[in-house]
Amino acid sequence: MNSVSIAQKNFRGSVAVAPQQKSARFPARRTVARRVQASAQVSDEGFELMRKGVKVAAEETILTPRFYTTDFDEMADLFDLDKNPNLRMDELEAMLNEFRRDYNQTHFVRNDTFKAAADKISGPTRKIFIEFLERSCTAEFSGFLLYKELGRRLKDSNPVVAEIFTLLSRDEARHAGFINKALSDFNLALDLGFLTKNRTYTFFKPKFIVYATYLSEKIGYWRYISIYRHLQRNPDNQLYPMFEYFENWCQDESRHGDFLAAVLKARPELLNDFQARMWSRFFCLSVYITMYLNDHQRTAFYESLGMETTKFNQHVIVETNRTTERIFPEVPDVEHPEFFNILDKMVECNQKIVDIGKSNAPDFVKTLQKLPAILGIATGCLSLFFGPTKRVGSADIEEEMAVQY
Repeated sequence: MNSVSIAQKNFRGSVAVAPQQKSARFPARRTVARRVQASAQVSDEGFELMRKGVKVAAEETILTPRFYTTDFDEMADLFDLDKNPNLRMDELEAMLNEFRRDYNQTHFVRNDTFKAAADKISGPTRKIFIEFLERSCTAEFSGFLLYKELGRRLKDSNPVVAEIFTLLSRDEARHAGFINKALSDFNLALDLGFLTKNRTYTFFKPKFIVYATYLSEKIGYWRYISIYRHLQRNPDNQLYPMFEYFENWCQDESRHGDFLAAVLKARPELLNDFQARMWSRFFCLSVYITMYLNDHQRTAFYESLGMETTKFNQHVIVETNRTTERIFPEVPDVEHPEFFNILDKMVECNQKIVDIGKSNAPDFVKTLQKLPAILGIATGCLSLFFGPTKRVGSADIEEEMAVQY
C-alpha cells in the first residue's frame, strides 16, 4: 500500500492490525537494533539474514510499503445497518457473490520453471529482483492484515461487507504467499510473522483507508497488466515465470478496487463535499509521487525487463487517474504538460538525497546537504497539489467494470 506516511499514535477506539502489539512505533525500532546485533549471516547477494535463509526486512522509509491500522469501531459504525438503514447494499451484495466465485482459486500453481529461471538470474540483476519480490510481498501482506482485521471487526455491524473484506484478505494472502515462495527460489524468505508483530503501523481514519486502498488496488492493476502486456510483446525479457501470472492476478486487484468504489458510493458523503475533493486530490498525489520516486530509484529492475521506467510510470499514472476519475470527485490533471515535468525535478532531488546518504560525511553534514533537495521535493508536492485539477465524479460501477474487463 503506497501513500504518505503518518506517524502512529494512540487513538481512542483504534486497534493495531496485530492485536497483541502494544505499541506500533517504538518496539519496531528496538527490534531493529536487536536483530542487527543478532544477525551475523549474510546471503550471497549481500543481504543481511535473521537466520539461515530468512532475510532481514528492508529498512522502513517514507517510500517503502507500510502496514495500516484504523479506528475499527468507527469503521463498523460507518457500515452498521441498524444505524444506517438507507445504506445502499445492492451493489455490495452482488459483489459478494462475485468474490465467492474465487476465479483465481487454481491460478497460483507453480511449476519447475520457477527455480530453473531463478538460478539463471545472477549479479546485480539478481539482487534487484529479490528487492522487487520483497517489496511486492510486503505490500500484499499488508493488505492481507488490514482486510482480515476489517472482516473480523465488521461481522456484527454489516456481515456482507465483513465477508467481502475477508475474501479480499484471502486473495492478498494468496498473493503474498506466492511471492514469498518465489523468494525461496532465490534461497531466501521473509518472516511474515515477525513483520506482523514488529512493523510500524500507520494510522488512517476509516474514510482515508478507503481512499488509499482504492488507489492502491487500482494502481496495482495497471502496474501488473502493463508489465504483463510488455512481456507478452517482448518474451525474450521474461526473466522469471511469475510475470506470466500477472494477467489473472491483476484482475484480483481490479475487483478489489471495484468493491472499494462501491463502498464509497454506498456512503456518498465521502464523495460529495469540499473535504472529499481535497482528500481525493491528496491521496492521488501521495500514491503517484511515491510510486514515481520509488521506481526511479530502481530503474535497473525495469531495464532488466526491457522497460523504460519513466514511460512505464507515466502510463500507469495516466491510466490509474482515468480510472479514478470515474469515482473520485476531483483528481489532479496528470495529462497537463507541467505535471510530469515537476515529478521529474522531484526525482532529481530525491536522487541527490540518496547520493548524499551514501557519502562518508558526518550525519549532521548530510542533513544540511539534504535540505535544498528536501525543499525541492516539498515545493514540488505543493505545486502539484495546487496545480491544475479535473472536477469529475462517480459513475455506475457497471460502467467501470465494463471498461476494465
